[in-house]
Amino acid sequence: MGFSESTELDELLEHPPSDTDLTLAHALAPEEIRRGDFVTLLDEIVELPSFFWCGDAVLLPCHEPVRIRLVSSGGGIPLRVKQVCLPFVLARLPCGQHRALDVRKCRLARLGKSYARVAWKAYKKSGAKTKRK
Repeated sequence: MGFSESTELDELLEHPPSDTDLTLAHALAPEEIRRGDFVTLLDEIVELPSFFWCGDAVLLPCHEPVRIRLVSSGGGIPLRVKQVCLPFVLARLPCGQHRALDVRKCRLARLGKSYARVAWKAYKKSGAKTKRK
């Protein structure tokens, strides 16, 4: 008994995704960040005093901060690197504002060029619309 309907697998086999369809953000070491790169925040480190936890004082000394890695809420938003002076990176947002990043407290990823261009234009347009209102 055969099936005449094509499945998603058949379509993928006939028309595999091209390199222009899929890109992958590449996590960067601080020394890999270059001027002109399009980057985005992957995650950020937040430090909190250990006394926020009701734990054993032996396990969490009160003078040491607790570091928590959080997924960034700004992930995917392209930032264009204007200047690098490690551990600091000066980046420009699509809306024209600048942001100083400390790579000791955040991890950056290089965006694929095609995604970066499309996202940059999209965020730039949405920023211009909110400025006019």
